[in-house]
Amino acid sequence: MLRLRPYKKDDAKTIISWTKDENAFYKWTAGVMGEYPITEKEFGFVDGMIAFTAFEDNEIVGFFTFRNPGDSLDELRIGFVIIAPSRRGKGTGKEMLRLALKYAFEVYGAKSVCLGVFENNMQAYHCYKSVGFKDLGRETIKKYPVLNEEWTCKEMVIMAEKNYSGD
Repeated sequence: MLRLRPYKKDDAKTIISWTKDENAFYKWTAGVMGEYPITEKEFGFVDGMIAFTAFEDNEIVGFFTFRNPGDSLDELRIGFVIIAPSRRGKGTGKEMLRLALKYAFEVYGAKSVCLGVFENNMQAYHCYKSVGFKDLGRETIKKYPVLNEEWTCKEMVIMAEKNYSGD
């Protein structure tokens, strides 16, 4: 059974080992943590966020953060979502996101959870859609310079009223 726990600094080595190439790294971090490849020290960037590690049978299988972009916890922003390569495409991401949303809405009392996803990261985009995230529309699209290209980032949101179990 997949479970969540607060992120521990010892988790960093495992988590950063999951990005084996620059393209995957920037899809995950947008370069916010630094240049590829990052160190465990640079990964300490997440220490100022509400960070969680997903695990199953004592094996780390996922990671994400929450932060509140406003002054309250009514809106949370999920970020730095990553799943262990051996668990991708097997429902682990959906399961982790459902747990994250349950936590956001039931523990923090958030009214909405938002995120950004690059348009060239279709696997992540479809995962977010499958648990109920909706596109915010063309006016929320931002462009970022990444790897000598311009990457488009879509904003997505899910409201507390949504059945976040994904059913």
